[in-house]
Amino acid sequence: MKILKSIILGLALLIVYQTAKAAPYTKDENLTRVFAINTYVDAMTHGKLRGLDDVVDQNAKFSQLRGAEVLSFTKDEMLQSLRLNKNIEQECITSTSIIQSNAEIAIVKISMQYEWFTRSNFVTISNTGKGWKITNVYSVFK
Repeated sequence: MKILKSIILGLALLIVYQTAKAAPYTKDENLTRVFAINTYVDAMTHGKLRGLDDVVDQNAKFSQLRGAEVLSFTKDEMLQSLRLNKNIEQECITSTSIIQSNAEIAIVKISMQYEWFTRSNFVTISNTGKGWKITNVYSVFK
């Protein structure tokens, strides 16, 4: 019984030591390409907005082609619109494909296939020095 208590105490001390030694969390560490795209997809398809404000650059531009008209929105306008659909699950099949990628920029196509139409989002993410952030989104409806 003493051996079992010693083992449990040793494991508890090891866990406490590892937790205390852990580096403090900074949100910029999470700003990878994959994290930025996954956060955007979660917001658009599942209404989960957690982290979206962090991955969208303050000067990001959102454009939508509707017929022959191009509508443009700022980051604040787009976030306000998405808040209205918070936690609403879109009934679509979502797929992503990388169009172009290098160390500084990536262009990703996110297709949202609904029953009657497809929304294609061309998302540009850039390495801003403070992590990867969305700098431009161009949406086309077909």
